[in-house]
Amino acid sequence: MGELATQVIQHRKLTQAEADAICVRHDRLWSSRMGGARAVFTWKDLSGLDLSGRNLCDADFTGAILADCNLAGARLDNANLFGADIQNANLREASMRRADLRGACLRGADLSGADLFEADLREGTIAAADRERGLRILEPTERAANAQGAILAGANLERSRLSGVVAMKADFTDAVMKDCKLIRANLKQANMSGANLAGADLSGADLSGADLHDAVLVGAKTYSWNVQNANLTGVLTDEPAGKSIEELPFDDMLRAHALWCESNGRYGKPSTFDGADLRQLKSIRGLNLTALSARGAVFYGLDMSGIQLQGARLEGADLRTCNLRHADLRGARLSGAKLSGSDLRDAQLGPLLIAPERPLPCDLTRAVMKTTDFARADLRQAVLVGADLSRANFTGALLKGVDVTDAIRVGVRGLDVL
Repeated sequence: MGELATQVIQHRKLTQAEADAICVRHDRLWSSRMGGARAVFTWKDLSGLDLSGRNLCDADFTGAILADCNLAGARLDNANLFGADIQNANLREASMRRADLRGACLRGADLSGADLFEADLREGTIAAADRERGLRILEPTERAANAQGAILAGANLERSRLSGVVAMKADFTDAVMKDCKLIRANLKQANMSGANLAGADLSGADLSGADLHDAVLVGAKTYSWNVQNANLTGVLTDEPAGKSIEELPFDDMLRAHALWCESNGRYGKPSTFDGADLRQLKSIRGLNLTALSARGAVFYGLDMSGIQLQGARLEGADLRTCNLRHADLRGARLSGAKLSGSDLRDAQLGPLLIAPERPLPCDLTRAVMKTTDFARADLRQAVLVGADLSRANFTGALLKGVDVTDAIRVGVRGLDVL
């Protein structure tokens, strides 16, 4: 290979009209209409332009300048953003599945709620082929993908590749980062509170001073990581988070409680699971556990579909990422419970009639339900006072009489009428 040469690229500034015309042709290509052409913005300057809501899947933004660009809600699946300058851009709720962001600069960008499933944010060098010299370096230094100060709150980064990324002071609050590659990542002072890092590889990552409270690290690789001065309060790991299954015969106790419920107290006996870690049960689907007491218990990730928990005491319980489809939670007490990422589609969370004219509402006061799916659920008269409903989905839910006083409703769907 010949000697490497360095070349400075001049970016041509595009007007809004020029960018719009390219987007229109790209959309024509996607809809198989005449006059279509792939959007190619290689080495173009689109800074400050509005591309919000545009379909730009498979578009080429190699080395482009997208600083301060509005890309909110844009579709950028499989787009090539290699080495792009995306500083301070608005990418809220954008879809960037499998996008190539190697060497890109996301400093200060807002990617709240964005979908970056299997996106590639590793380091990269921008180069091009040269007939005489073999390889021409278009930028003289290898750059790590820079996400310093970026906002990725609630973003989906599952199985994305961020090894070597520089993301100091970035906001990953409640981000889904399952099976994420973060080897040697610089995450100093990053906010990763509530982030789901199950199965993530954090080997050699620098998380000094980071906030990891209530983060999920089940199955995560943490070899040689640095968590000096990091906040690890409430972190969920593979270690038991309460009474372990070895200490008590949880499985037998659950069956005995179910038998007690089904026989109206003639057989079996009621059981108490306050402060217990039930994760090793894997599945308790369909069981009748009416009036169960499991305050502060850990149910994380369990299959609880079709379970009957009418009038259950579940204050402060960890029910994150649980399958609660078709579950009966009428009159359940879930104040302060964690339900982020759980599936409650078609679930019953309405009032429980304990006596004539005496309904007991489902209590979800101050519960954390970020990104929880309540589609078609029955939430009539439910108490959601002070609850965190960020990016939760209530599409098609029954909401008559629901109390959402002081609830956090950032990016929530289906609550517009309330």
